[in-house]
Amino acid sequence: MTADVSSPGASLTRRQAYERDRRRRGAAIAATSTIIALVAVVVLVPRAPRWAQVKRSFFDLDILRESFPDLARAFWLDIQIFAWSLPLIFVLSLLVAITRNSRSPALFPLRALAVVFTDIFRGVPVILTIYLIGFGIPGLIPSREWSNPLIWGTVALVLSYSAYTSEVFRAGIESVHESQRAAARSLGMSSGQTLSTIVLPQAIRRVVPPLMNSLVSLQKDVALVSLIGPVEVLRRAEIQKSLAANFTPYVGAAIIFLALTIPCTRLADHLLKRERRRTGATAIS
Repeated sequence: MTADVSSPGASLTRRQAYERDRRRRGAAIAATSTIIALVAVVVLVPRAPRWAQVKRSFFDLDILRESFPDLARAFWLDIQIFAWSLPLIFVLSLLVAITRNSRSPALFPLRALAVVFTDIFRGVPVILTIYLIGFGIPGLIPSREWSNPLIWGTVALVLSYSAYTSEVFRAGIESVHESQRAAARSLGMSSGQTLSTIVLPQAIRRVVPPLMNSLVSLQKDVALVSLIGPVEVLRRAEIQKSLAANFTPYVGAAIIFLALTIPCTRLADHLLKRERRRTGATAIS
């Protein structure tokens, strides 16, 4: 007795084989194009007219070996700023998002304040916010203890990134269908219970991939705090550049940042693909 080739099982098998072949073909094309691009860079860049001067100025291995340990020690300050900024950003941005999505007429002043906060700190560049807060607020405080640039650099980062991240959370909250709120209320749940047990868990899970991208951006922008005084990896690279009269320490600082940001970026891509699989969304090529 022959199998029915038009059965659902046979169709599924053919579809799986087709998708497997397409993935293999795509991987082969990607590998080939990558190899061609790398070969072109390796062959063509050294043929540039001033490559020898650029190589001495940016890729001096002796200077890189000498400066790299000092740069790595200075990067620890970047990690510390990042570590204490991240939870503050999470809490503040979530509060702003919840406030903007509140529906009580009595909370209108808070909603208006949240809108003003978001508009201001999303509209002003991060570097300018760091300058204004880092140099402006200490001038208003007579106490030298509160003039620490680490404090106000962190405040500037938290305010700027909270404004951006709050919009991500707000989009996640609004993506939860209204019928789920109605169902929760029909079961006798209050607005607060509906938000905390139904809406927020789904919203946060949905926005994890874009939040990871914000995390990568924050890790890079931590270096901007050096503009108001702290000697972290960017300022240390600048010092090393002045001592060696060579730009290679900047390349060393870039390598340190890449060693941290690339894994975070790949993790963000993985989480995004997992979310697409979970929701049934597929890319069309």
